[in-house]
Amino acid sequence: MSTTDPLDVEPDLPGRRYLQLAADLITRLSTSEWPQIVSAAELVADALADDKMVHVFGTGHSHILAEEIFYRAGGLVRVNPLLFEGLMLHASGPLSTSLERLPGLAEALLRDHPMNKGDVLIVASNSGSNAVSSEMVQQVKAAGVNVIAITSLQHATSAAARATGRPRIHELADVVIDNGGCVGDAAIDIRGFDKKVSPTSTVVGAAILNAVVAEAVQSLVDRGIPPEVYASSNIAGGDAANSQFTKAVSG
Repeated sequence: MSTTDPLDVEPDLPGRRYLQLAADLITRLSTSEWPQIVSAAELVADALADDKMVHVFGTGHSHILAEEIFYRAGGLVRVNPLLFEGLMLHASGPLSTSLERLPGLAEALLRDHPMNKGDVLIVASNSGSNAVSSEMVQQVKAAGVNVIAITSLQHATSAAARATGRPRIHELADVVIDNGGCVGDAAIDIRGFDKKVSPTSTVVGAAILNAVVAEAVQSLVDRGIPPEVYASSNIAGGDAANSQFTKAVSG
C-alpha cells in the first residue's frame, strides 16, 4: 500500500483547499467576529432568562440554519424555527427564489408565526437582500424583537451583488455576525472549469450558531439560571430527560 501523501502528487487538490478555507473561516470567528458572537449570546441569554423565545429564519439553503439548533442534542429548548415550505427547496428551488423576493410575504409569515417583545430573531441570509428577510427584520424590530443577522458582508456590500432597492439585514439588525464568505458564496476554483464550487455559508453559519448557543448557556449558568437543553435521544435515558420539555412544547 502506498504511503505517499496526495499533496506530494497533487499539491492543489480542490477538496483540501475547501477544507482549509472552511477551517480558516471558522477560526476567524474566534477573533474578528468574537465580540459579535458574545453580544448575540447575551441577547439570547437575556431572552431565555425572561422566558422569551429564540426564533430562527432563513430562506433557500439558509433554512438549514433554522433547523440546525432546533430540537437538537445539546441544543436549546426554547428555539422556534420559522420553516415555510415554499421558502425551502424540496418542492421547487425556482419557486423558493421567487418567493423570497416577494414583497409582503414577511407580514403573512409573521401573522402565522408571531413574535413577542423581548424575543430574539436570528436571521441567516448570505446576501442579506431578499425582500422577505429584509421586511421581516424591519417588522419584528418595530415590535421590540432583538435581531441577530448572519450574513456575508463581502457579498452584501459588493457592487456585484444583485440590486434590490431595499436595506440589507446587516443595516437593520442589532447584532451582525459576518460569515466571511466570498461574493456568490461558492469559493473554490476548479482547474479547467469556469465556475467556482463549494459554498461556505452553511458550515460557517452552523459554527456561528453553536458558538452562540454555548456562550448563551454559559451566561445563564453564571446567572444561576438552569438552562433548558435537550439531551440526545440516542443515549440511554435521553427520551426520559427530554420528556419534560417535549410535553411542555406540545402543550
